[in-house]
Amino acid sequence: MPKLKPLIKFVLFALGLMVAVLIVVPPILQPQGLTPGTEDGASIRVYGANVWGFRGYFAIHTWIATRDIDETQYTIHQVIGWRLRRTGTALTRHEGNPDDPWFGNEALLLHEVSGAQAETLVPSVRAAIDSYPFATRYTMFPGPNSNSFTEWVAQEVPELELALPTKAIGRLWMRNYHLRQNTQSRQKSETRMFAD
Repeated sequence: MPKLKPLIKFVLFALGLMVAVLIVVPPILQPQGLTPGTEDGASIRVYGANVWGFRGYFAIHTWIATRDIDETQYTIHQVIGWRLRRTGTALTRHEGNPDDPWFGNEALLLHEVSGAQAETLVPSVRAAIDSYPFATRYTMFPGPNSNSFTEWVAQEVPELELALPTKAIGRLWMRNYHLRQNTQSRQKSETRMFAD
C-alpha cells in the first residue's frame, strides 16, 4: 500500500493539471471576433469557428469569403477534408452567408478588408485560391488542412495583412512549406546565375 501513495498523488496531480488546462487554456487561445463592416461593394473576410467536439478547445477551422464590387453575394472558399473523398478535391466554393455557424459553432470574423483596398485585392486573393497546390491532399495534423489553405492565401497575398490565431493548427505547416519553396527557388536562381 505505501507504494500506491505516490502513484495516487501523481494521478490526482495529473487530473488536476488536465482540469486546469481545460479551464484556463481555451479562453487564452480563443480569438476575439471582429464586428463586420456594413459597406456594400468589394469585401474580403476571413472567418474561423471551433472545430467539432473536444478538439474545439484547441483548434479552429478557417475559411475565406470574397465579394467583388459588382457582386451581391459572398463566395465562400474553404478546404473540407471529407469532401476530398467524395469529390476528389478538398477545396470548395459556394455562394452564401459567410458567417453561418460551422457544425453548430459560432463563426468569428478574424479579418476583414473592404472598400477600395478589397477591390484591388479580390482578384489576387481569388488567384491565390485557384493556385492552392494541396486541393487533393488533406491531413488534419500537421497539415495541409483548412488553416494551411487560409495561410497559403495570406502568404501569396501579403498585402492582405492576415495573421491567423494560434488555434489555427496547420498555418505553421504552410509557413514552413512556403519557406522551403522560397529557399529552393533562390538556390536554383543562384545556381543559374553562377552557371552563366
